[in-house]
Amino acid sequence: MYDEVKYLIAGDRALVVEFGDKIEEQVNSKIRSLTVAIAQEGIIGINETIPTYRSLMVIYDPIIMELDELISVLKSIILKMHELKLPDAKVIEIPTLYGGEYGPDIEFVAKHNKISIDEVIKIHTDREYLIYMIGFTPGFPYLGGMSDKIEAPRLQNPRTKIPVGSVGIAGKQTGIYPVESPGGWQLVGRTPVKLYDPCRDEPVLLNAGDYIKFRSIDENEYKIIEDLEREGKYKAIIRDKLRR
Repeated sequence: MYDEVKYLIAGDRALVVEFGDKIEEQVNSKIRSLTVAIAQEGIIGINETIPTYRSLMVIYDPIIMELDELISVLKSIILKMHELKLPDAKVIEIPTLYGGEYGPDIEFVAKHNKISIDEVIKIHTDREYLIYMIGFTPGFPYLGGMSDKIEAPRLQNPRTKIPVGSVGIAGKQTGIYPVESPGGWQLVGRTPVKLYDPCRDEPVLLNAGDYIKFRSIDENEYKIIEDLEREGKYKAIIRDKLRR
């Protein structure tokens, strides 16, 4: 994490507030705190905030607020952020069917790391993953904390169509495709849970600052959950994150 926050101009209506140059929870915690603090202040002239791994982009109206004033306001907020209590994090369970047609690349991931497919599944499901940010497509979670023991390179030739709910690995990252889209990640499984549904009151299931916990399921349970989702009856399993 930087000793001093960096303020980077991004056009005439945006400012990037950067806290560090590495992907780590301490940096991301600062970003989440600033996001919440700005929302609580209700500052006239700030239109939107966009959190990322290492920074927060602040979209503002230069007619209402000049750049120097914006930076001054943000510095003042950051000085008081230690007084802020972040909302309690949630852990969302993601039931996942690994391997076979649902995870066609899991064998490659296993061979690449010289372990068995069962070990890939065990390692992938043994921890909670922080959701650093949402991006790429609606509801796509960028996660941190995956074990180096199952890392794998991206595909040399990306697929033009990835099925909804596919769980992938790329480098040291893991993620879930909420909508059908092109992609180059190694697919190890698929979840029947809808991460994005435009018909819901809250279309996106996951939020930055919460956590994901994968759970391995069989094809029978997959079909049951899939049917419940189709009928609009599935309730995601969500619990409070235990504080350390």
